[in-house]
Amino acid sequence: MIAAKLYDIETGDTAWVLASAALVLFMTPGLAFFYGGMVRSKNVLAMLMQNYATIGIVSVVWVIAQFSLAFGGGNGWIGDLHYAGLANTATNVPLNSGLVLTVPILAFCMFQLMFAVITPALFTGSIADRMKFGPFLLIIVLWSFLVYAPIAHWVWSPTGWLFKLGAEDFAGGTVVHANAGAAGLALAIVLGRRKGWPKEPMRPHNLPFVLLGAAMLWFGWFGFNAGSALGANNLAAAAFTNTNTATAAAMLGWLVTEKIRDGHPTTLGAASGAVAGLVAITPACGFISPMGSIVLGLVAGSVCCLATTIKFRFGFDDALDVVGVHLVGGVLGAMLIGLLGTAAFNSAAQKGLFYGGGFALLGKQTAAVLASVIYSFVATYLIAKVVGLLFRGLRVSEDVEVEGLDINLHAETGYEIGTTGGGFRAAATAARKDAEVSA
Repeated sequence: MIAAKLYDIETGDTAWVLASAALVLFMTPGLAFFYGGMVRSKNVLAMLMQNYATIGIVSVVWVIAQFSLAFGGGNGWIGDLHYAGLANTATNVPLNSGLVLTVPILAFCMFQLMFAVITPALFTGSIADRMKFGPFLLIIVLWSFLVYAPIAHWVWSPTGWLFKLGAEDFAGGTVVHANAGAAGLALAIVLGRRKGWPKEPMRPHNLPFVLLGAAMLWFGWFGFNAGSALGANNLAAAAFTNTNTATAAAMLGWLVTEKIRDGHPTTLGAASGAVAGLVAITPACGFISPMGSIVLGLVAGSVCCLATTIKFRFGFDDALDVVGVHLVGGVLGAMLIGLLGTAAFNSAAQKGLFYGGGFALLGKQTAAVLASVIYSFVATYLIAKVVGLLFRGLRVSEDVEVEGLDINLHAETGYEIGTTGGGFRAAATAARKDAEVSA
């Protein structure tokens, strides 16, 4: 353990980090609307409920021990329990991992909490339309401790082995997006295909929701990326600039690719392209130039657009393209640091291949990507299998899937139209199927 040496608190940095934490929290409801608009109307509330429940669960387990396992001293693989229950956070001393801050430990803790919240929320897009609520809740608890905390420790804690290796991830390309994408792939495989997929059309039921959610994500993402500078400084401004630039470029790249491939650009493509750009710039926003962010965005928008067809080729039902956008986008953004990395805006950054740094950084990025993706996929697959045994399956019955998750799992419907689908009918239906969906 390091000595309890006091350090100076900067009020401007503290204000910026706390405001950024609020912006990042706002992203999870944004994600709920983004995903909620893409599912069929009978499952919109179930999607929103999974995202909101994730906020509740992770906010509690983070305080109990997840923060400590991620950022406690420990060893190269996992933190210790020095901060369990948020003990030892009342004074302005360096973190037990050796990280020195200009903000209170609790401000850093709350900022990092919002990352831990949205990461498992991301893979709800892979499991849409078919998962029981009870098993989902347990998976979030176990995943937070067994998957997110170790990977966050590897990459972001000064005692983590990938941090010591020199792998760069400014705001979560490996920790958040590649991690969530790999987990989503594992869960989609364990759950199996939705009834009727891919033959039956399963179009988004509310595209305005999708665009609203994407706008909320774009807005909140400035806290996600620029807030990761952990101060109100030049680096935060550079991350902010790169985030907006890459997102805009990616939206354009997606639309052009969609026009060439399908004959027309779509509003869904515009929203998805923007999110793909946000994902890809996340690990790189503090390590590349604004011109580099244009290149990164254009590549990410085009590649992620094409990657959404992977699921049809390999036959896994990733309902809302978490693999195509978050896994591919997160990996792409992390790897492009190895090419586009520059120290021009960040004195702590390493130079990539295009800036005279050779292949060294690219090798470190490759190690971080492979370790995060492989561990997340394998661990999530095992967690899902164990939870499935405990609950006698992760999926709702075929009848429930056909009728819809909203009315059966939550006794509600997203839309009251005429006399159909009211609360009384929902309650009766839920009671009738209580034994079947009690989980």
